[in-house]
Amino acid sequence: MPRSPSTRRALLARNAEVMRDFMAHAVLFQDAVARSAGLNGTDLQAVGLLLSSGPATPGELAARTGLTAGGAITAVVDRLERAGFVSRSRDPQDRRRVLVTADADAIAAAVGPAYAGVTERWGEVLDSLSDEQLAFANDLLARAADVNRAEVERMRAR
Repeated sequence: MPRSPSTRRALLARNAEVMRDFMAHAVLFQDAVARSAGLNGTDLQAVGLLLSSGPATPGELAARTGLTAGGAITAVVDRLERAGFVSRSRDPQDRRRVLVTADADAIAAAVGPAYAGVTERWGEVLDSLSDEQLAFANDLLARAADVNRAEVERMRAR
């Protein structure tokens, strides 16, 4: 049965409200997680990017985070290294380069307790979905991440 244009507009408007609320609370949650581990939000995002995308030179990490290469990224890496969340090492392929590598175990020990509650509650939500709904949710969230990633790149290119 086809939807009316007014129903579609209402659904799209509701989606915009839901997305704004989700994004705001995701940022606030990540900030709370960071603070629980003695970090700031930028530091937590930097270690998250190292975990998901692998080791990086400070310049590559600066590009991933949108920070300036040099002082800003050096300060982030210094804080993360002091906290025991990353280590610096020479690139085995090019000894002139320094690689920053995340310590997954140290990060998990520091932020795991903060994520435990949301992981359990989110698991309950996912358990309530059919396989088809879960596949749809996975696709929707992956596509949303792709949109956000592309928009970040577009805004940084200005």
